[in-house]
Amino acid sequence: MSDDTLLRRDHYHWFTPITLRWMDNDVYGHANNVNYYSWFDTTANTFLIEQGGLDIHHGKEIGYIVHSECFYRSAVAFPDTLDGALRVNRLGNSSVEYGLAIFRQGEDTAAAHGRFTHVFVNRETEKPVPISGSLRDTLASLMSS
Repeated sequence: MSDDTLLRRDHYHWFTPITLRWMDNDVYGHANNVNYYSWFDTTANTFLIEQGGLDIHHGKEIGYIVHSECFYRSAVAFPDTLDGALRVNRLGNSSVEYGLAIFRQGEDTAAAHGRFTHVFVNRETEKPVPISGSLRDTLASLMSS
């Protein structure tokens, strides 16, 4: 997949608003790079909780991030308003690789894009478990073609 494709808003299937805070800016006057990983995590987990029915407090299965990466294209800064964007690149038996991007609201080109992989595990044993039922169906609905 080319970077041009990864930078386009229409390549993503689900969006959530992200509000920057004054403290997100660093001494250089833009949002610090560590925030992007937090926004990616917030985007994916908001989707899993709101759309996939994931019970982060009492559910038997939880997702662990085992890989992540981010490519920065343009700086964002408070008071920008952003959209976190999500798609599913790959859906395995117990893992899912998300494609994520950060867009300024109203813009079609991503300020940053990346991916991370969740492995779903049993909360008590921390052993991988199959992604099944409505969660699998919900994730499959975000598959990229």
